[in-house]
Amino acid sequence: MIKSRSIPISNILRKFTQRYASSQALATDLKNIVGNDNVATTASVREQHSHDESYHAGHVPDVVVFAQSTDHVSKIVKYCASKRVPVIPFGTGTGLEGGVTAPKGGVCLDLSRMDKVLSVNAEDFDCTVQAGVTRNALNTYIRDTGLQFPIDPGANASLGGMCATSASGTMAVRYGTMRENVMNLEVVLADGSIIKTAGLKGRSRKTSSGYNLTNLFVGQEGTLGIITEATLKLHAIPEAVLAAVAPFKDLRAAVNATVAIMQSGLPVARIEFLDENMVDACNRFSKLNLDVAPTLFLEFHGSNSNIEAQGRIAEETCKSFECLKFTFATETDRRNELWKARHNVWYAAHALRPGSKGYSTDVCVPISALPDMIQFADNEVKRLQLLGLTIGHVGDGNFHVILIVDPNDFEEIKRVHDFATILAKEALRMNGTITGEHGIGVGKKQLLIDEFGLHGINTMKIIKKALDPLNILNPGKIIDIEKGF
Repeated sequence: MIKSRSIPISNILRKFTQRYASSQALATDLKNIVGNDNVATTASVREQHSHDESYHAGHVPDVVVFAQSTDHVSKIVKYCASKRVPVIPFGTGTGLEGGVTAPKGGVCLDLSRMDKVLSVNAEDFDCTVQAGVTRNALNTYIRDTGLQFPIDPGANASLGGMCATSASGTMAVRYGTMRENVMNLEVVLADGSIIKTAGLKGRSRKTSSGYNLTNLFVGQEGTLGIITEATLKLHAIPEAVLAAVAPFKDLRAAVNATVAIMQSGLPVARIEFLDENMVDACNRFSKLNLDVAPTLFLEFHGSNSNIEAQGRIAEETCKSFECLKFTFATETDRRNELWKARHNVWYAAHALRPGSKGYSTDVCVPISALPDMIQFADNEVKRLQLLGLTIGHVGDGNFHVILIVDPNDFEEIKRVHDFATILAKEALRMNGTITGEHGIGVGKKQLLIDEFGLHGINTMKIIKKALDPLNILNPGKIIDIEKGF
């Protein structure tokens, strides 16, 4: 008989005491850098910064530091490098891949107090903001200029976080993703030095100067540097906006209509898909009365003279795919009511199963492959007997299956993981990607090799080691160089 080996309570207490003493010393040093009011060690604040909105297990940082300037960030990173302490950037915590967790402890660097709009150049259609400014705050700030920042991931995320994850969302089909809308970044590197990725004063609409550092740092999830400022493109607010809702007899008809609309060349601004389960959940959560059927939500931006013509062409296209009806809305309040369902899908899905956690897939495929891809996902959800609801930015081939899972049911969690892997590999087979906008974080690392191959992964490792040789910047995310992948 093998006897279990117990660990003396004295050893556990000793390790706890040592960790506590180390955390207190860390907090004391950081207070000397940024001031007492900008450092927190309470359990509640640390727990709040230990997770995002995903189902991934949270890991609590030792200390939370609130930076108020790039100089603060530089000094904090330089100090952490001298002590080899991990630094995890934190914006609003709305991510879905566990990107803000602290599996190795360390310092959670909260950038939410860096919330100033530094400049707006209306004549040049751009602005410069600190990393903690949220997209809603920016649009409120510039509302009298006739301009907007249209990248809309759903949540009121920080713009620094949106840059770091290369977010996109509902209007990417017209305005692009963060990659197409970031002109310059201020970044603090792993040694505390500060760079501007497109030149010290760069605001030009294009450049062929040097390496494309800007897009190296868009989507790096805080693993190569900490974004402190961003210069972003702005877009004109359209003269007229028309929204429409179109339920269909089945899933494939709705997705085929999407492909036809995109191929018609209509300047659609948004085209979103909700399956019947998601529509039903949104009706319950948002107190709506939408037809419970696979549904497209569309929006067109244009002038008063052409907006209705665009809508009529879309209506004719949808009806050729057996659309059940086509409802228009041009008034702001009515449009907002129609889009309310789409913006609340995450919470509506969770409400179906109180106490649950959500896991969201994020594959993206060429638009011609979309009908087969969504049908494949639907079939797999049913085969694995999962509670899955499908939504998508189908105008650019990106869709999500939100899986509602009991975090204590390990067999169900395994089926969720199996589904995510099967779906990702099918997307790659169809020449797509494992993530269209949510990023890698801790949830998709093992799938990167399938997408990029060994040489691609090794190139990423080289970049990570070159820019973060001590592996202190958000360690364990995207590529874990200490584990070899």
